[in-house]
Amino acid sequence: MALNNQSNEDLIDDIDDILDEESVADDTCGDGAEAELYEHFRFVAEKGQTLLRVDKFLVSHMQKSSRNRIQQAAEAGCILVNGKPVKSNYRVKPGDVVTIVMDRPRYECEIIAEDIPLDIVYEDDHLLVVNKPPGLVVHPGHGNYHGTLVNALAYHFRNDSRFDVSDPRMGLVHRIDKDTSGLLVVAKTPDAKTHLGKQFFNKTTKREYVAVVWGCPDPAAGRIEGNIGRSLRDRLQMAVFPDGDMGKHAVTHYETIEQLGYVSVVKCVLETGRTHQIRVHMKHIGHPLLNDARYGGDKILRGNTSSSYARFVENCFAICSRQALHARTLGFVHPATGKEMFFESPVPEDMTAMIEKWRNYNTGSN
Repeated sequence: MALNNQSNEDLIDDIDDILDEESVADDTCGDGAEAELYEHFRFVAEKGQTLLRVDKFLVSHMQKSSRNRIQQAAEAGCILVNGKPVKSNYRVKPGDVVTIVMDRPRYECEIIAEDIPLDIVYEDDHLLVVNKPPGLVVHPGHGNYHGTLVNALAYHFRNDSRFDVSDPRMGLVHRIDKDTSGLLVVAKTPDAKTHLGKQFFNKTTKREYVAVVWGCPDPAAGRIEGNIGRSLRDRLQMAVFPDGDMGKHAVTHYETIEQLGYVSVVKCVLETGRTHQIRVHMKHIGHPLLNDARYGGDKILRGNTSSSYARFVENCFAICSRQALHARTLGFVHPATGKEMFFESPVPEDMTAMIEKWRNYNTGSN
């Protein structure tokens, strides 16, 4: 039996939103409750249930939901049996409790349109591209039902009867963390979201991040590979696990753009999309992002022990009071025209000011 009346089709459409990289935690559940999973559906297999693949089991219980979408949900870790994630080929047996979970609760209140400034880079009848500032939560969730990017979109589309901000068949195609800045694409039609969602799922989009990290990676460019999953010591963190059943396969490509003594500016390109992937992988190789409190980058990890240096680092943290990460580029195929689209967002002022301060320090002019 199902324990939730949310539209089956809407729920599976909603799962598209969580198939992205640096997205799940801060932006969906709110500070202090990040990455918690919320049950949206529950089915209990009857006593006479014959062994049946879980994807087929759910198709039979959820009208209008395709097997492909359910398989995507399983791949994203959204399908649990008896509380544990399973693959699509898991065989349901009598008494199994099958649940579909998401990284945010169902909306408990109406999305209110709020006049929050939007930096719109591009817009047409099918989509818009927005440059998100740091500090802006993307999606309403527990503890953050107001002041989000979605509330701003509700205001932007307040006079457009074709766009319903509460309809999961349109809207945000992917997300980034609250304190990560950069480019996001928003679908204005169901067809556009489906088309764009497939591109993100198949990793055919072009996305490049810029980060400032502690130390100088050696080699200066490389490939980081390591399964990413929930930390066993701190549920608010992700961690890298040895190959095996723990975590999900993850690959990050990095290249050092500039070495600045005790820190470096790096470019990161994601081959896979996992929660906090860049932040976790860079920490894993010994180079946490500057001022990334969750992963230890808000402490002095390189340099000397002088009080003047400590004050300098404190000033850098004050200038860029968040993890130094920016989603700089975004490329995709337009869902209606088939044209390749490419957008670039300048590194924001807080990061550029901090980088310049390190340049001056490194050259002795600070």
